[in-house]
Amino acid sequence: MNDAATFWDKIAPKYAQDPIKDMAAYEYTLERTKSYLGYDDRILELGCGTGSTALLLAPKVREIVGADISPKMIDIADTKAKAGSVHNATFRVASAKDAASQKEPFDAVLGFNLFHLVEGMEDTFASVHKMLPPGGYFISKTPCLADRSVGFKRFLFKAMVRPMQWIGKAPYVQFLTHSDLEGALRFAGFEIVESGNFPAISRYVVARKV
Repeated sequence: MNDAATFWDKIAPKYAQDPIKDMAAYEYTLERTKSYLGYDDRILELGCGTGSTALLLAPKVREIVGADISPKMIDIADTKAKAGSVHNATFRVASAKDAASQKEPFDAVLGFNLFHLVEGMEDTFASVHKMLPPGGYFISKTPCLADRSVGFKRFLFKAMVRPMQWIGKAPYVQFLTHSDLEGALRFAGFEIVESGNFPAISRYVVARKV
C-alpha cells in the first residue's frame, strides 16, 4: 500500500464522521451536477471517499462506480450502500490515475475535492478525456489554494502544509490557481461549459469532451 493510501486509511473513520463545512455550496454544486446527468448514464467518480456523493447521485443515473485509493474508505462506502439498499452504486479500490485508465464505457466522470491531491493531474485529465465519448462530461470541484480569490489564507495554507507533511499529518498537496486548473483541462481537450467558486476556495468546473 502506498503512502497516500496509508494516510487516507488512517483518517477514514474520522473523515466519515466529519460534517460538510459549507452545506449550501455542496448542495448547490450537487444540484448543478445532477442537471448534467441522465437516468441512462453510467458514471465514474474518482476519489469517491466514503461514497456520500455517489450515493446521493445514484437515484439519478443507471449506474455509478466510485473509486478511491483507500481500502478503508471503500469499506465504509460499501457499508453505506448496503445499509441504504442502493443497488446501482459499486465501489472499488483504485487511484484516480488507475481508475481513469480503465477501458470501460462511462458517460460522465466526476472528481470532487481531489485534484489538488493528485500527482500528475494532467495525465489523469488526459486519461479521462480518452475514456469519455464525444460530448461526455468531466465535472470537478477543486480547492485552488494558490488563487488570489483565496486571499491571504493561501500563504497560511502553504506555511501549515509543509510541516504537517513532514510529520505524516498531511498528504501530497499542489497549490493551483483557477487558470492552472482550467488550462490543464483545456490542454487535455476539454471545453469549459460552466465554472464558479462554491465556496470561494473551491473551483467547480463542468468540462465537455469535444
